[in-house]
Amino acid sequence: MINLKIDGRDVCVPEGTTILEAAETAGINIPTLTYDPRLGPCGDWDVCVVEVEGRLDFPKASSTVVEEGMVVRTETPAVVNVRKAILGRILANHPLDCLTCPKSGACKLQELCFKYDVKEATGVKTREERPIDDTNPFYYSDPNKCISCGKCVEVCAKLQCAKVLSFVEKGPHKYVSPPFGTAIAQSECVSCGNCVSVCPVGALMPKSKEVFRYWETEPVRTTCSYCGVGCQMDVLVKDNKIVDVRPADGPANGGLLCVKGKFAYGFVNHPDRLKKPLVRKNGKLEEVTWEEAFDVVVSKLKETKEQYGPDSIAAFSSARALNEENYLMAKLMRAVIGTNNIDHCARL
Repeated sequence: MINLKIDGRDVCVPEGTTILEAAETAGINIPTLTYDPRLGPCGDWDVCVVEVEGRLDFPKASSTVVEEGMVVRTETPAVVNVRKAILGRILANHPLDCLTCPKSGACKLQELCFKYDVKEATGVKTREERPIDDTNPFYYSDPNKCISCGKCVEVCAKLQCAKVLSFVEKGPHKYVSPPFGTAIAQSECVSCGNCVSVCPVGALMPKSKEVFRYWETEPVRTTCSYCGVGCQMDVLVKDNKIVDVRPADGPANGGLLCVKGKFAYGFVNHPDRLKKPLVRKNGKLEEVTWEEAFDVVVSKLKETKEQYGPDSIAAFSSARALNEENYLMAKLMRAVIGTNNIDHCARL
């Protein structure tokens, strides 16, 4: 175990712990722009610098390992000035269109500039304007807002294991792109959207059909209904409508989603969605109560079994249902109906 002081507090952590992790155990918040605990420090622009007694530089808390007797200060005037300088340099090559940017309210860069009262860029803009890539049907990439942190590259390579994104050098700047500047739609991207979920700014954004601000939404934790993995996610709701989805750090998915969980939520509010059972009466489907629908199902099953035998009946079960519900369907067919004619949509 390593003993150190952070902002005057005695902290004891295991050897190999970073200053950022040690601060978290002590309840001390060190602001970060690009850090992700699953990926470690990313890029050159993180603002998690701190002051360490006896050192002349300002090391990054996310990548500096604690040492015995270390004395760390996280919010001294000198540290704040360094953070403000980093933010100012980022703004030199970042559009100041927060009024119309859809990421407003969920942008880490905006949040930190507000925290440290950084209102304008320091330095001269050197990055040239580049076209937006909107070839993907689910999200778009705006390279002019990219801060080259590399989080999207890392999550694509290390967590999604697709390795679709990489840094492309152009003059003094790095851009994130599929290899050789290929459009996203022509790359091997599977549209999982995990790069969109980790982007700290508005460089990677979902193509939302709803106009909303993130502070207008309410997150609701739920489980993805598309398959049996059980991925946890937060659906962002505005006016009783889902407008966006964020992956949650659940035991099954660890902060990741697939294309269905991330983008395919339109069925929830779709006008064609069935919300009540329908029974055909005189050749026309009509809404009925659940009790009447169950009565129809039971009577038709009994009638068919008596007239044609149990093997004239078959059932398909759903991957969207719970394991327990699928088990009950199997019991219904085998024990009650008396047939083995049951299959599951996961075999398609």
